Amino acid sequence: MDYAKDYVYGLMDKGGPTDVREPYFKEAVDEMMRARTLCAKANMTLPDDPSYVKYLEELFGRKLDGVRILTPFICDFGNRVKFGSGVFINHSAILSASGGIEFEDGVMLAPGVRIATINHDMNERHIKYTYGKVLIKKNAWIGMNATICPGVTIGRYAVVAAGAVVTKDVPDYAVVGGVPAKVIRMQNPDEQKE
Repeated sequence: MDYAKDYVYGLMDKGGPTDVREPYFKEAVDEMMRARTLCAKANMTLPDDPSYVKYLEELFGRKLDGVRILTPFICDFGNRVKFGSGVFINHSAILSASGGIEFEDGVMLAPGVRIATINHDMNERHIKYTYGKVLIKKNAWIGMNATICPGVTIGRYAVVAAGAVVTKDVPDYAVVGGVPAKVIRMQNPDEQKE
């Protein structure tokens, strides 16, 4: 059977499953290799050499004006990540992005943040994958070594504490922490600066 271009991404957008044995999955494998190669090139460039940004711009297929990403950095699907303006990603971030990741304006990630948008099928875990897009809304702040799981939305101005594992949506203005993350307190929206 012949599959149209981007067929695999349509399956990912629907949450899957995808099957690694099917011919359509080669498009995903090719993107993973392209992304890993560009990340490796960026990571091999000295951090005080701004030319590393050109590899990241190729990875994401856009200029990164208004977006700052520090290396080392890993992303397996550059074509599945969207950025607003004023986004900052500190070093050692890992974006497992096949299910899609969107960063709205002003999002900040501390060092070592992990975002997953893919999961293994419970019964056929070696060959089938499921997906869930991660959306991080305006001015959210993700703390050091936090993990964001597939399908999660982080609300506007929300704060995720260091080391938290976020398995459920986080409300706007919430501060969450723990494993699994729970709401610790709510911020006052009137105190937030644009």
